[in-house]
Amino acid sequence: MTTSLYDQDFYAWANEQATLLRAGKLDQADIENIAEEIESMGRSERRELINRLTVLLLHLLKWQFQPGLRGNSWRLSIEEQRYRLEDHLNDNPSLRAQITQAMRDAYRVALVEAERETGLARSTFPAGCPFVFEQAMSPDFWPE
Repeated sequence: MTTSLYDQDFYAWANEQATLLRAGKLDQADIENIAEEIESMGRSERRELINRLTVLLLHLLKWQFQPGLRGNSWRLSIEEQRYRLEDHLNDNPSLRAQITQAMRDAYRVALVEAERETGLARSTFPAGCPFVFEQAMSPDFWPE
């Protein structure tokens, strides 16, 4: 069984493929694996969106449901995620079409994390996300 460079040394394979593509040698390029890696990069960008949304939603839930524990750390985390999400969406504007589903996916995980981090029962929190994206991203929005 022959092992390809792709399987043996991904870094070397990637550099070789970049050289071939820049030289226009498409007939020598590993097109199937290149396409797979490009698709994987797109999935990574979507996962990054969901991960950032999860952190934002988690902290918004904690802010809303634990008002006595509000502090600078939560406020700064919310602000940071808003900035990072804005930057990520500016870098990947086509992800905006994914926001509705990404919010659902992120909220599902945020609920688990909120229960774990707050010690409150999951039933304390709304079953569906109580925030719309624009609201969650607004610098003036702080749920009461």
